[in-house]
Amino acid sequence: MPLANYINDLLYRYDCVIVPNFGGFVTNRIGAKVNNYTHTFYPPAKQISFNAHLKHNDGLLVNYIAKAENISFDAALKTVTDTVNNWQTTLKTSSIEVSSVGKLSLNEEKQVVFEPNTTVNYLTESFGLASFESSAITRFKEEVKPLIPVVETTSKDNKKVIPLFVKYAATAAILLTLGFAGWSGYEQNKQQKHFAKQQQEVAKKIQQATFVIDNPLPTINLNVSKATPKNFHIIAGAFEFPENAAKKANQLKEKGFNAKVIGKNKWGLTQVTFNSFSDKNDAINSLYKIQKTISKDAWLLIKKLD
Repeated sequence: MPLANYINDLLYRYDCVIVPNFGGFVTNRIGAKVNNYTHTFYPPAKQISFNAHLKHNDGLLVNYIAKAENISFDAALKTVTDTVNNWQTTLKTSSIEVSSVGKLSLNEEKQVVFEPNTTVNYLTESFGLASFESSAITRFKEEVKPLIPVVETTSKDNKKVIPLFVKYAATAAILLTLGFAGWSGYEQNKQQKHFAKQQQEVAKKIQQATFVIDNPLPTINLNVSKATPKNFHIIAGAFEFPENAAKKANQLKEKGFNAKVIGKNKWGLTQVTFNSFSDKNDAINSLYKIQKTISKDAWLLIKKLD
């Protein structure tokens, strides 16, 4: 199976797949979105980017090929190396299609440029969810009918005469307004007097009352913090004997690392971490620093611990 197909398979399960001595394909989860111009709805997905600085072999891709092809680790590493050499040669003259992941090419500065394939969704939680278009919603505004104007009549002296029903309506409105205002003022004054009387009674009772608490209850302060899971681990090594793993963890702690033993991997080896992080970017930055200063064999494990 071509190397590109193995990369494609791993991107469904991992957030970062590194091709040794070439670069890494990194995923970033994005939420559902809608295009307001085409009225197209898109489900949550993994957005794929390419980082040419991630060249260190973390063992993920090579181990996966070795297990899938039933070959040794060295043979799988040679397959990856040969493919990378062919890619670097091909990029000098043309672009490369990496399965359904996307397209690789060189720009004018001879830097690798990656164009992702947006038709494939690598987020397994969105399996079966496809994008769809919805027709635009047309909103209708009801037309307001104009009011019928009052026709004015003129007397014999060509003077404007206001219709009688308009005079009666205006007079009734004025009388109702005055009556309502007078009644509201009366009710408001009555309520204020009643409220003032109640306040006096309450104040009198409070002055006469005595509150004594012989044994007050102590105040309890609870500090509740929500722990963020640390799913990004920088692996320092894997050991056949647990006592050697514990010894390695103690050595790293003496150097200032928050090292720990995180259990066995699928090959039965006990793994030891330099440190664990809840943020992927913090973990990658720490990994670069450790690889440059302490151990080139350190690699990033993405795993939710029990």
